[in-house]
Amino acid sequence: MNALRLRFPNRQQPDLILGSGVHAIGRDVADRPVILDDPAQAIAQFCVDRRGVWLQLREGTRGLHVNGRPVRRMALLRAGDAVFVDGNEWLLLGDTPPSAPAEATPVPGESADPRMVLRGVGGAHHGRSITLDQPRLVGRLPECDIRIDDAAFADRHARLEPHAEGVVLRDLGSHEGSLVNGWPVRSALLRPGDQLVFDTQRFIVEAPNRDPPAEARKLPTSAPPEEALAPAVDANRSSSVRRVPWLLLAALFLAAALSLLLLYGAR
Repeated sequence: MNALRLRFPNRQQPDLILGSGVHAIGRDVADRPVILDDPAQAIAQFCVDRRGVWLQLREGTRGLHVNGRPVRRMALLRAGDAVFVDGNEWLLLGDTPPSAPAEATPVPGESADPRMVLRGVGGAHHGRSITLDQPRLVGRLPECDIRIDDAAFADRHARLEPHAEGVVLRDLGSHEGSLVNGWPVRSALLRPGDQLVFDTQRFIVEAPNRDPPAEARKLPTSAPPEEALAPAVDANRSSSVRRVPWLLLAALFLAAALSLLLLYGAR
């Protein structure tokens, strides 16, 4: 993810590029969303750090939803999320998805990851995980792998195909197309972390953990890794083990002394 931007309703304001830091959003005299210099006057603020984008609300703010779900204090956002404030939609856009590669015969030595899945995060498929180890059909027909039961949805909307670089989305002639990270597309190459929206159904492409890039491994962390903590823990454990016999001997000595005192004191 190289860039995130916040798009305001009806393009009332230019897209806000969300770099690292805090971005305060409020209203002008016409009750339109504007970018503020003073966070104290904001109705919400977007905080960008290494973990992602956090939406924070000013105390007392009501009527704010993310993807149709109410937010009380804070929410972690991802590219493609829709933030609704008093009926106005603020859309969080990610990178423009790359075009789908042309259909071609598989290259020897290259294969798709069979463990890649599409996880439902909104709508009727919320909580469901669909494996992407084989092509999946999206549409309204009962035989579709991902069925969107809406009279306005296409019988065969799109097809998802496993690919060595991710997952390929191919439109099958639908009227409305799909959304990837907030961008309307017909076909695209999807990668882990991308958000895919069909109508009101939201999904995230997920894959098993992979080794982070070299740049990520160089980033400082707020806490030492578990490997660094392990030697100290082992050393403390060894020290504790060495102290146990001495404590045991002292307890035995005290018990013997008390026994003698009781025995001879009774006489």
